[in-house]
Amino acid sequence: MSERRRRVFPEAFKREAVERVATSGQPIVRVAEELGLHETVLRRWMARYGAEGTAPQRRPTTQASVPSLADLASENARLKRELQKAQMERDILKNGPGPAPACA
Repeated sequence: MSERRRRVFPEAFKREAVERVATSGQPIVRVAEELGLHETVLRRWMARYGAEGTAPQRRPTTQASVPSLADLASENARLKRELQKAQMERDILKNGPGPAPACA
């Protein structure tokens, strides 16, 4: 079996490759192919030297505002009124008069 030697790149080359990704507007995969590198190697260099790729940015995580106790209490009261009204309508339909008489 032939020995496969690991390629060693100077730090200047790594920084230039990272800069190329940052300024060219091309995807990391394409720049890696042009330089004869594996995509993973270039991504590792990007992480090490602090440049970001051209991939779409993730949305920032936002936290929903927590409703105040007053808001929760008013919502609870509204829902209780709504439930009471729905139960009353159900009882009226359930216990109402029998079938309507036929028209003559």
